[in-house]
Amino acid sequence: MNTTKSTYRLMMLLLLPLAFASCKKDEDLDPWAGLEDGKSTLIKDLAGDTNGSMGDEAEGKTKKGFDVFLFRFSDKKQIWLRNAADSARWLKTDEWDLAFTGPYNSEVFVNKGSYEFNPGYGGPATSAVVQLDKAYNLVNDAPSDGDFEQSDVNKIGWASDQYANGWFFYSLDTHIMIPIKNRTYAIQLPDGKYAKLELITAYQGNPPEVTNLNWPAPYFSFRYYVQQDGSKNLRTQ
Repeated sequence: MNTTKSTYRLMMLLLLPLAFASCKKDEDLDPWAGLEDGKSTLIKDLAGDTNGSMGDEAEGKTKKGFDVFLFRFSDKKQIWLRNAADSARWLKTDEWDLAFTGPYNSEVFVNKGSYEFNPGYGGPATSAVVQLDKAYNLVNDAPSDGDFEQSDVNKIGWASDQYANGWFFYSLDTHIMIPIKNRTYAIQLPDGKYAKLELITAYQGNPPEVTNLNWPAPYFSFRYYVQQDGSKNLRTQ
């Protein structure tokens, strides 16, 4: 009997590392591992204008440029601006939170009607944004109202260097966007609530590394948290 128990224990000791390795391998294969915290909203592979191109026409593409789309935090609504009627209906309203514009929809604006180059210019929205060089899960409080008022962050896009505003670097050699790690955006919304935002990738499947400039894009993955009680508490862990 003792021999049987010893054999069983030995087998368990031998199998445990294999089970752990298997679990670890599954986690490594999951591109979303660690991004869901039970409080934040995680958006995976939200398709931008995948029919757009940087030139007059490209293989598999049918038009020049990229149609703008808007995104609303409250109900995860994506709103396309395909024509003048769409723009007239949506832009000068406070019914959206983010605008994805520019090449590959990679240039992101909050809804700020007072900024001349904002898509919502002339509208009633009064959003403001502060860039924080800090991991998303470590941003526990929104900055002061004074920090929002003095912030010079108007567009979130290509950062020319590590000190510049922006959520990604861009290689002129490979033409690949590289998301900047540990960069979070605190947002003061028009209704007075506070939020935080992390833009994760513009490539389908959230790959750990992109080496092929033809990787499917733009497919946006990002996460955000809106504090509903009006306080500056942005703790999500």
